Amino acid sequence: MVKNNQLTSELHRELKNVLEFWSTHTVDEEFGGFAGEVDASGKMVSAAEKGLVLNARILWSFSVAYNFLKDEKYLKLAHRAYQFLINYFWDKENGGLVWAVDHLGNVSNDRKQIYGQGFGIYAFSEYFKATGKQESLDYAVKLFELIEQFSYDPEHGGYLEALSANWQHMDDMRLSAKDANSPKSMNTHLHILEPYSNLYRVWKNDKLRERMKSLVRVFLDKILNNETGHFHLFFDVDWTVQSNMVSYGHDIEGAWLINEAAELVEDSVLLKEARKKTLKMVQSVLREGVADDNSVWYEYDLDTGELHSDRHWWVQSEALVGLLDAYGHSGDEKYFEVFLKIWGYIKTHVIDYEQGGWFGIIEDSGNPRPNEVKAGFWKCPYHNTRALIESIERIEKRSVIDSVLSQL
Repeated sequence: MVKNNQLTSELHRELKNVLEFWSTHTVDEEFGGFAGEVDASGKMVSAAEKGLVLNARILWSFSVAYNFLKDEKYLKLAHRAYQFLINYFWDKENGGLVWAVDHLGNVSNDRKQIYGQGFGIYAFSEYFKATGKQESLDYAVKLFELIEQFSYDPEHGGYLEALSANWQHMDDMRLSAKDANSPKSMNTHLHILEPYSNLYRVWKNDKLRERMKSLVRVFLDKILNNETGHFHLFFDVDWTVQSNMVSYGHDIEGAWLINEAAELVEDSVLLKEARKKTLKMVQSVLREGVADDNSVWYEYDLDTGELHSDRHWWVQSEALVGLLDAYGHSGDEKYFEVFLKIWGYIKTHVIDYEQGGWFGIIEDSGNPRPNEVKAGFWKCPYHNTRALIESIERIEKRSVIDSVLSQL
């Protein structure tokens, strides 16, 4: 068994390596902010579009890195990300954050994707923790109010996917070209729950707390298939299921994010139910979604029986946290043992020791898929930065608990 201090040292070292890559390869000195894309060789693509998700996740990542490591260089980069986000992505006429700008900072897509507004809250609330800057908290609260005003569904519960620049109905609400054009999705709800939790840590608002509780209920009652232990992915307005695909990464990510929210709202009955159901989710992923090489597959199509066996970097990241979360509240060491195996897979196959950063997709052979970008519209520093920090904190907390119990 790996000693905990050796393990946390490894995780700390890799956290700094990830942050070093993003600090040195993505700062756009020519056009401002951060590059919209960095190719597989680590070279900036200067004319690439700059997406909201990338920029909000960069702000969150450098803010949380400063909060965790207290290194001023990360705070400086967080300042840079914050200024770019409010100067170029904030819609000064309609409020909220636009979906994308070009490399010069001109708006290229002004839709209000609720998923993106959520990441704005996630970023602004974390930056507020790092700086105490009231303006940042004000932006986060404003986004919460806009989501509640325009996206919340008072009849059926939950939130609509997307709205136009001035918050009106849209026919095409897809998050990306590969997604179904459904009015509600698991993915968007997951990334509303997550930022609402982060906002609640710094803004103890009663309405926010109630919305977090209702979101946990939506996951447990509507989104989760309680028979299989997997999330449904797409829905009609009334929660009629419109998909039959399993996403192993979202299952194991969602498991710990649901528990996080249930813990924060301090509802013991809700938390007990959440932990029971999310433990089944983790068990389903381990039973069906883990390959012989100790990696987690991407997706499984229940209609066709087709397994999408590519290993995405973010799925391996979220598996680390989901497994430690399951270990933390179950006490079953098998979850920690699988955590160690997946961390071993990441060290062997996912980390790019030559060019820096993490490979995006690993194929069945164990080799990275060629020409996958190192940074891009969806390839951001948030999943692995968060997984490494969460892992360190959870392992150290568990070590303290075990140490105290051993002395009793």
